[in-house]
Amino acid sequence: MRAAVIVFPGSNADAEMVRTLRDICGAETRVVWHTERELPAGTDIVALPGGFSYGDYLRCGAIAKASPILDAIRQHAARGGYVLGVCNGFQILTEVGLLPGALTRNAHLRFECSQVHVAVTGEGPFTPKAGEVWRLPIAHAEGRYQAAPDVLRALEDEGRIGLRYASSAGAVVADANPNGSVGSIAGIYGGPRKNVFGLMPHPERMSEPSQGGIDGRRLFDAVLGQ
Repeated sequence: MRAAVIVFPGSNADAEMVRTLRDICGAETRVVWHTERELPAGTDIVALPGGFSYGDYLRCGAIAKASPILDAIRQHAARGGYVLGVCNGFQILTEVGLLPGALTRNAHLRFECSQVHVAVTGEGPFTPKAGEVWRLPIAHAEGRYQAAPDVLRALEDEGRIGLRYASSAGAVVADANPNGSVGSIAGIYGGPRKNVFGLMPHPERMSEPSQGGIDGRRLFDAVLGQ
């Protein structure tokens, strides 16, 4: 597979994303600056990494959504191409409308940097096995997922809630929710065939033993094996 990692002013997790895709998982990977208007030819998966695009001014992702490359990403997603948004990338995907809902200030109004467990609750190209529990890092101040009741019902009914915050045993309980996300939602699907996925935890930061675990690699191995 061929991957494109999109870099905005303020991105800071792009190096880990490139390393995971290219050096660990073996995908041919290109870095694309946000002012480009086209994706590299033959791109299969677009990754929007974490960070603080445009310093999170206005609100997270609000300025990045106007970057020229977003039109090409929309077209890629509409064709069924894979799109992955991690942390700030998730925020951008909601701002641009490729994913429903919004990411807002954490319920306790503090930046949260820790390791969490997430349960796979909706199967798809990035989360192929329901019931698995992954340990992943988080680092965000605006990770509280919210959506209107009808949107939440649709996500639930269509099996588009890919990940929920959970205990190490996989129980979705309030104490395991680090930011107050409605329904303990940590990651959701969009797109015509669940080809767009956004999540707040960082799988690229838990993809090799030197990082303390490889649970995050499950996501990349799943989608790159399609």
